[in-house]
Amino acid sequence: MIRILLALAALVLGSSAIAAPDTIYVMRHLERDAGRDPDLNAMGRANAEMLGRWFRHERPRAIWVTSFKRTQQTAAPLAKRLKLTPTVYDATAPAAMLTAVAQAKGPVLIVGHSNTVPRIVEALGGPKAAGDLPDDDHGRIWIGRRGVWSVAELAKPQPTPVRKAP
Repeated sequence: MIRILLALAALVLGSSAIAAPDTIYVMRHLERDAGRDPDLNAMGRANAEMLGRWFRHERPRAIWVTSFKRTQQTAAPLAKRLKLTPTVYDATAPAAMLTAVAQAKGPVLIVGHSNTVPRIVEALGGPKAAGDLPDDDHGRIWIGRRGVWSVAELAKPQPTPVRKAP
């Protein structure tokens, strides 16, 4: 756990905001059972199905998840619906994932953990992290669009992207 925090802190402190696609979504995995690498619980599975339907206006073209079952299960219904294979990244060394995200074309989704999501958002140019997410914090989705960040709730419809006329 401390290694993850140190790696993310070094990443954030060692660089300015990393370039990113026009739209990036970052979220914590959904509700889980207890244990080292638990499955999502019933509520988490239901919310993962909801996430699969949440992306109706702007759909990710790529999804990143960690090696933990809970992140993979969070993204699974959406990935299946969009016919995408999520890319697994190392939660303890996210630099390679962030570099790949910077090269991505189109919207992307990153699913992380309570101790990684705030620092990933910050590394991508979002608001400065105030610490880890509370253990019961599920369903918030950070959205970065052309450097402007907002937070949406899974329980509410996906915000419609605002596009400027050419």
